[in-house]
Amino acid sequence: MAVCLKHTNEFIGNLFGLWEKDTFSACWNFLPNYCGKGYAYESARAYLDYLFNHMNARRIYAHVEDYNISSQRLCEKLGMRQEGLFKEFISFINNPDGTPLYENTMQFSILKKEWNKQSQI
Repeated sequence: MAVCLKHTNEFIGNLFGLWEKDTFSACWNFLPNYCGKGYAYESARAYLDYLFNHMNARRIYAHVEDYNISSQRLCEKLGMRQEGLFKEFISFINNPDGTPLYENTMQFSILKKEWNKQSQI
């Protein structure tokens, strides 16, 4: 799902994920110029709310690289809690010798009942 500015319709990022029965993997990325301005929180909050209340998700989780502090903080701000750390879990790039550079990945999640409880506050 594209995230665009309301007043200009300019693309600034996207939200996406995968269904696994009643569980959803939520992912996001934003252009660097729009990071740290609240757009990720505003759009991710609306996205999670939609998944819980319109798509009947029971649980939503996010995988975040251990060096991505801003996404870790976003997960926490959304009410997600860290469940674990997967060591050398995934590789998006290669080392200079061509071998995969594996990254440590943290998993955060939130249940629908937790989402509904914090939404009432």
